[in-house]
Amino acid sequence: MDYFRDLEQIMRINSYTKNKVGVDAVGELFDEWLAPLGYEVIRYERELIGEHRYYRSKCCKVGKKVLLLGHLDTVFPPKTFDHYEEDDEWIFGPGACDMKGGNIVALESLRNLHREGIEIANIDVLLVSDEETGSDDSKYLSIELAKDYDYCLVFEAAGPNLEVVSGRKGVGTYTINIEGQAEHAGNHYADGIDANLEASYKLQALVALTDLSRGTTVNVGKMEGGLGANTISPKAHLLFELRYKVAEERDRVLAAIDDIVARSYIHGTTAVLGGGIQRDVMQNSPATQQFVADIERISGQKLQTEERGGVSDANILSSHNVITLDGFGPFGDGDHTVYERARKSSFAERIKLTTTLLKHFVRHHDFRE
Repeated sequence: MDYFRDLEQIMRINSYTKNKVGVDAVGELFDEWLAPLGYEVIRYERELIGEHRYYRSKCCKVGKKVLLLGHLDTVFPPKTFDHYEEDDEWIFGPGACDMKGGNIVALESLRNLHREGIEIANIDVLLVSDEETGSDDSKYLSIELAKDYDYCLVFEAAGPNLEVVSGRKGVGTYTINIEGQAEHAGNHYADGIDANLEASYKLQALVALTDLSRGTTVNVGKMEGGLGANTISPKAHLLFELRYKVAEERDRVLAAIDDIVARSYIHGTTAVLGGGIQRDVMQNSPATQQFVADIERISGQKLQTEERGGVSDANILSSHNVITLDGFGPFGDGDHTVYERARKSSFAERIKLTTTLLKHFVRHHDFRE
């Protein structure tokens, strides 16, 4: 397949998020590939990370609009995982499924429309450069663009049975910095204010907010504090993560976190909360379920769905009122490891589905007709 050669070309370019030169080199290839399909290339220049790339279809008609969303970066620094291999069944290498492979699915589907002489209208593409580090920069662009779109298809990897993703947990990352009072642990023990002890109480209170029955977890992944065994700890630090499936749980936990930070379990300690919600929840809504039903009607096939605990940029679009489905890339596994791979046959299946959907969208200006 010619598109596998395109995939090989971009996979052989290291596009670690902090490798601006590599990320931009991958983006320039997509510029070359999408411009002939009638796309205007808009680059959002960045100094320390790769450029975000927005491809706007030159033909715009009255009706709904859909955004095809992907990312250019991978998690592997140069010289850590830079090869491309394939056999009869699999493609192996960085980005095979996360998500250079998915970007190729979107590209080839648009090429199919172009080959058939179908004028591409109201279908735009956004490829960001920093998804793997949390989209801390690109999320503001995604939020700004979200207001212009009715639907979003995201090309992260499909499930093992080609499931699409109808829901993703929201995630927030936080810190608590605790101040106490250092004193000699032998001579002035009673005069000390133990920040480490305060941190231990706060840790237990945070973890107690977990409610597995509702899909809510709070994990204190790192704690630090103190100076040495002979000194009452003057400082402590907690790093923790919140994940949740519904907005109500987000609100419950955030209110409780504020209470935990404000409370001094050890008299005299003070604490400051830092961080925030990184990506809000992608909630499986009635509109999402209707979108799945529309796709099944258009494609004539059953579309399996799943919800995932991990996040993607689908969270951003979904939480800003765009009807969003993720997992339109190929099936793969081993992502974020040196065993990353994508199943070859799943490319053809995903390209066929996406091409069918986009053809319908162009002809009917919606997925509902």
